[in-house]
Amino acid sequence: MKKKILIALSVLLGLTLVSVPAEARTGFNRVAYFIQWGVYGRDYHVKDVHLSGAAAKLTHLNYAFGFVNGDGTCYSSDPWADWQRPVPAEQSVDGVADEPGQALNGNLNQLRKLKAKHPKLKVMISLGGWTGSAAFSDAVLTPESRSKLASSCIDMWLRGNLPGLEPGAAAGVFDGIDLDWEWPGSAGAEGNVIRPEDKRNFTLFVTELRRQLTAFSRKAQLSAFLPAAAAKIDAGFEVREVFRQLDFATLQGYDLHGTWEQQTAHHANLFTDRRDPNPVKYSVDQTVRDYLKRGAPARKLVVGVPAYGQGWTGVTDRSKGLYQPATGPAPGKWAPGTEDYKDLVNKPGKRHRDLLTGAMWLYDGNEFWSYDDPAVMLQKAAYIRLKGLGGFMLWSIDQDDSRASLTSALSSVLR
Repeated sequence: MKKKILIALSVLLGLTLVSVPAEARTGFNRVAYFIQWGVYGRDYHVKDVHLSGAAAKLTHLNYAFGFVNGDGTCYSSDPWADWQRPVPAEQSVDGVADEPGQALNGNLNQLRKLKAKHPKLKVMISLGGWTGSAAFSDAVLTPESRSKLASSCIDMWLRGNLPGLEPGAAAGVFDGIDLDWEWPGSAGAEGNVIRPEDKRNFTLFVTELRRQLTAFSRKAQLSAFLPAAAAKIDAGFEVREVFRQLDFATLQGYDLHGTWEQQTAHHANLFTDRRDPNPVKYSVDQTVRDYLKRGAPARKLVVGVPAYGQGWTGVTDRSKGLYQPATGPAPGKWAPGTEDYKDLVNKPGKRHRDLLTGAMWLYDGNEFWSYDDPAVMLQKAAYIRLKGLGGFMLWSIDQDDSRASLTSALSSVLR
């Protein structure tokens, strides 16, 4: 409780850097995901990562997503966005349009240009995601398929041997691989293949992938996105063994509750709320404790934070809308029940804050939105420093505002 109060007061008083004893630690991982499909309806481009100032504040940009075939091969789910789309001058990082016949177009060429402007920034190809994890179980089932998958992913994404292009056309774009299998040994998206053997096979695949990455380049990095729920951790991950192979892992610190439930709740609360009526009381802190207890080193734990909110409508007007029944998901610009931070910040209604829980919410008498603002991000950053953790991960960078307010708040503490 004393640590919770210290973190809360540090934010309340604007003394985050002074109040939290961090032993002058530096070198935190500052990670954000860039979504491949953002160039379409969202009109968010690699150039915007630079213009917002976010690129200068990050150490890693994870490109989401590459997909995996059950036969043990990597592939692109959208070659047009990845490397085929000619990028016009107004969308280009350096203001220069793609020329007909050039070796590489699309997002990957823009990522190369972004790295030229920010040489310390590492770009990782993230494999899987919610919609791209269906075949992982098949792909890592045997020693032969694990070796084939590791080789295929390195060849395609790190060596840059993309279908239809000259060999090595995308070499140097990616500095490593991020695994986002959702989830080994337990349910993810409908249709995913799930086996009890997934838990062991994940470890074996990570070990093989690390071996091949090191052979390719000792500088190549390997990370993974890991779940919040203890049941999913235990079903799918040999934590101590897996972390030996990873440079770091990003933990799911959001979607702890959401509009698949009929009652409002915090979706990314830092600490457990004693008033929470749910049978399982999730929090970022509980997830961190679960990984530490299972043998994960603190310095390799990177806490995931959301740049979006979960929202309900038809919410009963009691307790400021918190832990109240709802009639369904609130309307959202891109999907029911979710909204970007940059849009939530302008929504009408009253904001409520619980410093001891590390959470805030918006309630207008009907709609309830759980989301993080810069003050909550400062509190989470203070927690990360205090606990000696590895840094932060933001999902996703396009949902932050044009000034990268969330990214800036986090990076101001975690340098």
